[in-house]
Amino acid sequence: MPAEPLLEISGIDGGYGRVQVLWGVELDVYERETVVLLGANGAGKSTLLKAAMGLIPVWSGRILFGGADVTHLRTDRRVRKGMVYMSETAVFAGLTIDENIQIGAQFLPKREIRTRAEELYAVFPALGERRSALASSLSGGQRKMLGIAKALAGNPRLLVMDEPSAGLSPLFVKEVIRILAQFRGHGVTLLIAEQNVKFLELADRAYSLDGGRIGFAGTVSEMHENDALRRAYFGLR
Repeated sequence: MPAEPLLEISGIDGGYGRVQVLWGVELDVYERETVVLLGANGAGKSTLLKAAMGLIPVWSGRILFGGADVTHLRTDRRVRKGMVYMSETAVFAGLTIDENIQIGAQFLPKREIRTRAEELYAVFPALGERRSALASSLSGGQRKMLGIAKALAGNPRLLVMDEPSAGLSPLFVKEVIRILAQFRGHGVTLLIAEQNVKFLELADRAYSLDGGRIGFAGTVSEMHENDALRRAYFGLR
């Protein structure tokens, strides 16, 4: 593992208005690594990802990306540096499949955008066949696939994903994991916030978040060996 993380979150406090949600959160993601952040609804996962992307301000602490301090950097500038965020909604429903992918690739050189789109259509042939269709015409699972394609269109250094399993059938969850494993094999770095422990199949390391605080940080095998975590995450599923 390299000495310096690609993403380094140090002592982050944050929240909304006067309501504190995050308390001294510490989290690292290294290049070419997949990190899964597990937590129940309301644990603060989405808040942490939004803080990492600059979508909400942090109250204290520091965020480094590629060794540079991005704590107060605008979101679009973080995207230009290679951080991409995929929310639960993931796509622009009123735009076509192709338009969504072109938005994801907007910071690439113009000559590369079409090439990148065709590469993604090769991975997602169902999207390629309907590239002129509105995203609103897709099923929930197909929209999630488009969201992944859109997020990857700009060749990000880090893909930050908020609950990619939300609203999906077990079959589509399996498909999302298969697709992400494929990109992971090509060196994509992933930070995935999830409730679904199936995503640990992808993980090099995992964190648990509870009440806005990190409870566990370590490998997946270490997580399995932790009695409290095994009961919380594995015994009830």
